[in-house]
Amino acid sequence: MLRAVAAMGAGRLLGANLRARRDEQGISLSELARRSGIAKGTLSQLESGAGNPTIETVFSLSNALGVPVSALLSEAPAAELVLVRSADIDVLSGEAIDLRMLRRLEHPGGLFEIYNQEVRAGAVQHSDGHPGTEHHIVLSGRLRVTSRGRTEELGEGDYLAFRAGGPHEYEALDGPVRSVLLLEYPPDAHPITPGSPHLPV
Repeated sequence: MLRAVAAMGAGRLLGANLRARRDEQGISLSELARRSGIAKGTLSQLESGAGNPTIETVFSLSNALGVPVSALLSEAPAAELVLVRSADIDVLSGEAIDLRMLRRLEHPGGLFEIYNQEVRAGAVQHSDGHPGTEHHIVLSGRLRVTSRGRTEELGEGDYLAFRAGGPHEYEALDGPVRSVLLLEYPPDAHPITPGSPHLPV
């Protein structure tokens, strides 16, 4: 059973951003349901802030709308100095991974999303793929990553990057893993809307 975003704050933020992105693109709920493979009734619940989205749901919506995950889950910081306490961030969970999105960074060369990632032992997290390149830095534990038929095992301080367009998997070895995930989108992977209220200042 997939675990979901922990707090209602994240659900309301996702709902507001989902409606905004859909309105910007002139997409009906029915069309978004067709593109994402998510039932129209479920989408309606998510837009009202009442749903419980999983990692898989959020990535499906991101791909269907052609926007980064952060366009659905983040607000613009209000100050030049930005401090983010990981403990204050709502958790987005899947079969084996707990993600907390710490920051969204834009520049002319693309878009970056920074996540605090924890991989739980005893399960495998599978992804069907999504735009961008994943960069992983293991802080503690041992992590097995499989992508494009190749498997690598990472230890403390190790770094791995791969294009995330194809299926890939994560598995914690010998106990839980703490790591940093940097998701890098090239400029043409997701169009960025100028003046969006959800872009960082």
